[in-house]
Amino acid sequence: MSAVEDFVHVFEPATRPDAPTLLLLHGTGADEYDLLPLGRALAPGAALLSPRGKVDENGMNRWFRRLREGVFDVEDLIARTAELAGFVEAAVETYDLDPKRIVVSGFSNGANTGAGLLLLHPGLVAGAVLLAAGAPLQGREPDPVDLSGTRVFLGNGTADPITTVDQGRLLAEQLRGRGASVRREEHPGGHQVPARVLDRAREWFAGSDF
Repeated sequence: MSAVEDFVHVFEPATRPDAPTLLLLHGTGADEYDLLPLGRALAPGAALLSPRGKVDENGMNRWFRRLREGVFDVEDLIARTAELAGFVEAAVETYDLDPKRIVVSGFSNGANTGAGLLLLHPGLVAGAVLLAAGAPLQGREPDPVDLSGTRVFLGNGTADPITTVDQGRLLAEQLRGRGASVRREEHPGGHQVPARVLDRAREWFAGSDF
């Protein structure tokens, strides 16, 4: 079984010439179809690559294990993120994608995994739209990787009880400290993506020239 076949996934080819590819990473309990509408809204005409997380938590799909709510199994996150990076590299070959024009977008557990791709596999993606994301390694300081040229949009709720806004701010600091260009949007809500934040993300994406 190839690295691409190892993940259940959906691939939708680009419908616009020279469009980027969006790697879509769902949240806990969702699947490979959940973020397709988000991908189409963020980048109309882009190719969409949407895999399914391989961890089963009480019947819910996830990308990595957690010890309890808000506490990650960081070793498992590191291993699962490496496995996902291998899938992306194989998908580039299988679907003839431009490896320099892949943007990861995720929500919650998927956004944390996307943040892990940025910090643990620099250069794999050109940018990210991460919604309700926190620092993926939690108490560990990431390696001093070079993320110069990487563009990131972060959306966090100040009343989010699952991914606290402090974790979102810490992620922004970690990314900026490694050279990434980061745009942050905070909203007064909880663990959700308000229309205003999605609109800002869409505007940011359109102006980022991926």
